[in-house]
Amino acid sequence: MADVLTAEAVRDGLGGLAGWTGDPTGISRTAELGSFPAAVAVVDRVAEVAEELDHHPDIDIRWRTLTFRCVTHSAGGVTHRDLELARRIDDILRSAR
Repeated sequence: MADVLTAEAVRDGLGGLAGWTGDPTGISRTAELGSFPAAVAVVDRVAEVAEELDHHPDIDIRWRTLTFRCVTHSAGGVTHRDLELARRIDDILRSAR
């Protein structure tokens, strides 16, 4: 099982990620896309990455606004796996704009 990161390690990890906030209990980011179909397309791409990593974010869809929340439930907090998933989500969002 992966180790939960300290508050300092989470802060450091979030430093290189656009728009992400959080603490050792979870990290999140909200992004607005140009349309509902564009938002759903991003969710589809994130789903592929999540399956590849075997690590799945919580995703809230509100029209064209997406909120991603990452936490390693089995570890009880944020791990390196969450930071990697957040980085991959950022890559997808950058390419969607």
